[in-house]
Amino acid sequence: MPVKDNEIAYEITHAPAYASLRLSLQPNQTVFVEAGGMAAMDTWINMKSKVQGGLMKGLGRMLGGESLFISEFTAVGKAGDLYISPGVPGDIQHYYLNGTTGLMIQSSGFIASSTTVEIDSKFQGFKGFFSGEALFLIKTTGRGDVWFSSYGAIVEIPVAGNYIVDTGYIVAFEDTLNYSVEALGGLSFRGLRTGILGGEGLVCRFRGQGRLWVQSRNLYSLINFLNPFRPTKG
Repeated sequence: MPVKDNEIAYEITHAPAYASLRLSLQPNQTVFVEAGGMAAMDTWINMKSKVQGGLMKGLGRMLGGESLFISEFTAVGKAGDLYISPGVPGDIQHYYLNGTTGLMIQSSGFIASSTTVEIDSKFQGFKGFFSGEALFLIKTTGRGDVWFSSYGAIVEIPVAGNYIVDTGYIVAFEDTLNYSVEALGGLSFRGLRTGILGGEGLVCRFRGQGRLWVQSRNLYSLINFLNPFRPTKG
């Protein structure tokens, strides 16, 4: 699914249920990939791990649910293909950073980017705590390609004004949007507690103009569904 602005040739296959990303690197071209994301590659592609952005930013990414390290892949001497598979079944979305608008990605959603893209964690404070989600978002800025993944299919929503999304369905959004987490009207304390544990009750209100991406499934709902079936010690 190439677009005219992308700098790295790519193809997304098997979407939206079991999406896989193929990057076609030109000779000596390099790409950043989330650690553990590589599924297969040509033998002349060289891989090395690094702490992207330095140690402190790397530690921030680790606290946000991401790996401390970023894998760096380079097609040495000639073109080669690199296959990337996310950790959970779902979709993959491409976004091109134009140097002005940044992209916020849910923790664990980042999978790959151009080396010209800056990757950093952004502390959400109590907004993240009360939503029951991670305390960090991944912020990407600069100019170049970014790919992110979801659990389930990805739906793109253009926002102009206000828009509400359940916190468990947010995948990514442009940083031109402001957001706040709030309870639904008439919510009881019992409902609030359910929301913190991953159920309905708390939503994210976006304000402004920009694009928002949501996923068609909620991983926290799946975890809650499977929880009673966990083996326990007698």
